Amino acid sequence: MAGHHNLHVPLDEAAWLALRAESARSRIPATALARLAIDRLLRERERQRIRDQVEAFARAYAGTTLDLDPALESASLEAIVEPG
Repeated sequence: MAGHHNLHVPLDEAAWLALRAESARSRIPATALARLAIDRLLRERERQRIRDQVEAFARAYAGTTLDLDPALESASLEAIVEPG
């Protein structure tokens, strides 16, 4: 992996002890665990940001010409609703 950067992250005692304990249990270096936790947090926040943007778009354009095409909506309902 090219272009590594270092980040000094001060931890309170409880977080530091929990990280060290997990590192010992899992036999994964504490720095690798911290990297995984940061990566997961950033991915989750990005997914949430996208969900929020889609929701805002849907709310802003509901009922307008940018809303779901009525013919497409009808066709999809026909496809999932069984007759009778």
